[in-house]
Amino acid sequence: DPEPRSTPAPPLIFGSGSGSEMPVQIPDDSDFSSFKDQCLSSDGWISRYNKGGVTVWCREEESKTVQKLKMRIVCKDVTAETLYDVLHDTPYRRKWDTNMIDTYDIGRLTVNADVGYYSWKCPTPLKNRDFVTMRSWLPLGSDYLIINYSVKHPQHPPKKDYVRAVSLLTGYLIQSNGANCSTLYYLTQVDPRGSLPKWVVNRVSQFVAPKAMRKIYKASLKYPDWKRKHNPNLKPWMFPEQNTLPCISVSELTVQRADSLENIDESGLTEEKTHHSDDEET
Repeated sequence: DPEPRSTPAPPLIFGSGSGSEMPVQIPDDSDFSSFKDQCLSSDGWISRYNKGGVTVWCREEESKTVQKLKMRIVCKDVTAETLYDVLHDTPYRRKWDTNMIDTYDIGRLTVNADVGYYSWKCPTPLKNRDFVTMRSWLPLGSDYLIINYSVKHPQHPPKKDYVRAVSLLTGYLIQSNGANCSTLYYLTQVDPRGSLPKWVVNRVSQFVAPKAMRKIYKASLKYPDWKRKHNPNLKPWMFPEQNTLPCISVSELTVQRADSLENIDESGLTEEKTHHSDDEET
């Protein structure tokens, strides 16, 4: 485990400005607490959607390129621990996350931090995005937290058919809400490396984000049955001794700066109406 450090972690302080390569630091307890505060704070957030137990907030950053969204869903009949398992369980994610093209783990850094790859289907006609992120997780009292930010790994450079996007800070806060009820917060601060048209930003807050939250909720309701039939005792996020990922060192990684990546202009692309049915709420 890393030594506790007094300086704040990069995900909460670094921007996408220029500068030399930044070393990767694994978040400590104060970073998780700070992330939790951001999830629970209403300062500077504007509600864009509030329906059926789902709320979506947006904020305009100083930088027009960064998209910052926060969502909350109340999950009846789902425990906080089940939600936490669903968000960690990669084989199960392949079943429910229809926006995902591919995901795989690259290696582990500590008992509660790893590096992974995720590629994401963007609304047509945008190019698909992918990420390489360092993810860290922590049960904190009765809460569970998972946070990530983008890193560079020498064996996983940008791919030809994707735009490599940058997570400045993305994560989940899960809070227990009584014996069999929980609340899930999702906060994302992403530089998609491209000037997005207004309709994309609107559609994400009105359709894509609420649908994604409801999808996690539905997947969580079905998870206990699925898990009983699929390695029920395998939970390496809870039991680190089960983790078979190769160990990698923090020194192999650097923080992924947005300004070192290709930037594309998609602001002139128009919405393809035929694809809207994908996003309608279910």
